[in-house]
Amino acid sequence: MTQPNTPPSDTPRPDFSIVPNPSNQVSPLVIGLAGTIAAGKSTVGQILVERGAHHCDADKLVHKLYDPGTPGFDRVVEAFGPDVVGADGYVDRKVLGARVFGKPEEMNKLTRAMGSITDAIKGEIDRWRAELGPDEVCVMEAVNLMEPGYARWCDQTWLIGVDNDIARTRLIETRSMNEAEANQRLASMVPLEIRSPGADWVYRNNGTREELSAAVNAELDRLLAIKKTGEEYESKFGAWWTAFLEKNRERLKAAGVAAPGEAPTQA
Repeated sequence: MTQPNTPPSDTPRPDFSIVPNPSNQVSPLVIGLAGTIAAGKSTVGQILVERGAHHCDADKLVHKLYDPGTPGFDRVVEAFGPDVVGADGYVDRKVLGARVFGKPEEMNKLTRAMGSITDAIKGEIDRWRAELGPDEVCVMEAVNLMEPGYARWCDQTWLIGVDNDIARTRLIETRSMNEAEANQRLASMVPLEIRSPGADWVYRNNGTREELSAAVNAELDRLLAIKKTGEEYESKFGAWWTAFLEKNRERLKAAGVAAPGEAPTQA
């Protein structure tokens, strides 16, 4: 059994395989939803929920990994100190975020301390496929959906973007950031152009909610029409992720993650 002060590992050798998802004739449509900051990713999720979709916010799923009483909580407190715990007994995510934001080594330390994010996300998608029928729609919303490979368990990958000027205004007006803070957050984002070749649907949300809703519903209707014909979905993600892994072998190694064909770095 893993002790509270022992960094966990997903498996001795991380699984990078891309196994075909179950047929859409027997399994729900699972959409992976990613996007840049202030692009309206969560609004897209809301629109899909209004259409009856099952929705999971991966951030909230991950937060449960270090709720009080879990091994992840003990490891996070040991790694970052007791002052990251708020008055309510939970880890204060704002305090913790300030410790790791823009610091890759600290972010890697947090990831190791929390536990298996991969297992949590895959477990939720597996539950959907086991419990829900083929007429259902499910949405896994995650900021970091693509680079870790979570999108490989989804039938389609959607990517929502927005022009920086509009994103900056939204951050200042809706998240109480000043211009310097907004610019810092924007600078930390992976550019849309890097991810877009791996997404099956890309939408730049520079307009109104009505325009966004119309576009989302049109794309969902297109996918549901494909399902009715009996055809299987085709996704661009697998080829994109394979290329991403190859280009980022050294960075993965530095983070303690073994790329395909390599032995993992031991903690």
